[in-house]
Amino acid sequence: MTVHPTVSNGKQYHIACRKGDLAEYLLVPGDPERVPKIVSFWDSAKEVSCHREFRSFTGKFKRVPISALSSGIGPACMAIVVNEASRVGVHTFIRVGSTSAIQKDINCGDLIISTAAVRLDFTSNCYIMPEYPAVSSYEVLLALIEAAESLGIGNYHVGITATTADFYAGQNRPAASYTNGTPENAERRNTGFFHRYWLFDEKLF
Repeated sequence: MTVHPTVSNGKQYHIACRKGDLAEYLLVPGDPERVPKIVSFWDSAKEVSCHREFRSFTGKFKRVPISALSSGIGPACMAIVVNEASRVGVHTFIRVGSTSAIQKDINCGDLIISTAAVRLDFTSNCYIMPEYPAVSSYEVLLALIEAAESLGIGNYHVGITATTADFYAGQNRPAASYTNGTPENAERRNTGFFHRYWLFDEKLF
């Protein structure tokens, strides 16, 4: 079995991108429908690929090359994005999207900038021991804080994110239970978010 599978034209197996398709800086929303909304604020953009839940655009914002690539739902999908996008030249990843606030002082519509993550996702255990911390890139972290300040965004919060393996029971929402405690199948998509680990040279946030 090939360790890092690609298709015959040199594209990565899942995200369908090859070297040169993506910029070094990558925004990563979950929903593929959010990618066109993000790039509508850029100076220019073109669609690169759309395969499964992975939809990508590349363009420029203030003359800086930038890309956006959707990850779909869950830590396994995010791991695919990080692994494959890094192989085609991406070195800085910024996760953008919606989240559930836990602290009472965080209101709907507020911005949260994560410094680190509580690893409740389980996918990260495939890469490194559970005791290893998931910490964001400090360069990207400072850049995001400076950007929020310079743009006059007053409703932003900086803190630790809890990355869970499940949207329902994993985040204390009402959930259906397995019949007689016996599952019918296992899946790898609808789980939490794979955060950042100091294993490679990429900068993830």
